[in-house]
Amino acid sequence: MKYTLLQCQEIIRQKMEQFPFDSLQPKELYEPLHYTFQNGGKRLRPALTLLSCNIFSDQVDMALPAALAIEVFHNFTLLHDDVMDKADIRRGKPTIHKKWNENVAILSGDVMMIKAYDLLLETDEKVLPEILKVFNETATQICEGQQLDMNFESRTDVTIQEYLRMIELKTSVLLACAMKIGGIIGGAGTNDSHKLYEFGRKLGMSFQLQDDLLDTYSDPHKFGKRIGGDIVANKKTFLLLSALEKADKNKKNQLLHLLNSNDDEQEKIEQVKNIFDDLGIKEITQQKIMLFFNEAVAAFESLEVSKNDKTELLDLAHQMVKRDY
Repeated sequence: MKYTLLQCQEIIRQKMEQFPFDSLQPKELYEPLHYTFQNGGKRLRPALTLLSCNIFSDQVDMALPAALAIEVFHNFTLLHDDVMDKADIRRGKPTIHKKWNENVAILSGDVMMIKAYDLLLETDEKVLPEILKVFNETATQICEGQQLDMNFESRTDVTIQEYLRMIELKTSVLLACAMKIGGIIGGAGTNDSHKLYEFGRKLGMSFQLQDDLLDTYSDPHKFGKRIGGDIVANKKTFLLLSALEKADKNKKNQLLHLLNSNDDEQEKIEQVKNIFDDLGIKEITQQKIMLFFNEAVAAFESLEVSKNDKTELLDLAHQMVKRDY
């Protein structure tokens, strides 16, 4: 049987909502987990695991523990990121550290990571060592990416290439990991599992750049969090770094002044956005998104499986890049 994205997401949703965290003690530790997993999300990463497995096998249940582990681990990273970024909203609702406090958020995130490994250990022992190796390498890289992201906050000389490396580590490698693990569990050979990884890595780059774009240019009612948050936080996004690289001396000075400004936040967002518009930054970002996307598709289409087996993942890739929220 070949599964659709919606079917995979529904499988994950049901399993996530069955976790009994609301009944565990101490409640201060487990209630935030229940709150997080009931709060939904796109559940793209675990769906990618199931769909990648499904390319090579009809038995997607084999990949379910790993898919759930990836989703739990992803939510752990978001929880800790929100603490470090001092973010107030996640998926349209208060973040854990705002609803409870930072100590609760940190400790709940820790137990979330442990639960991810518990789930991963349910994978078939024949592939478990290989799966653990991929998972652990990815987990380390995500931490490296987060540290680079924090380092960039105090640097004024961040390059576009450095930024792209950071988002590769912080975001792309988890998508790549999700696909590679799914493929390995489904029976993919070394060559095809590597191609799946490259597909996920390149797709993750385009996905994150799209996220950067939407932070400035999306509809706030669709996006689920404040528009212009990256501008207010002076985050070194692809948009900002491209603007600083492309701007003449006058516009560059304007941007640098705005970055150091304590003026009204909404006014700051509008002024920076106007500079982006003048420099064609939206279009530059869209071109970069499509470059990575096309490289992702090229890697995926080289998989040694039938065209029909590739359809669902290719359709999902298009949806991810064309999304407006």
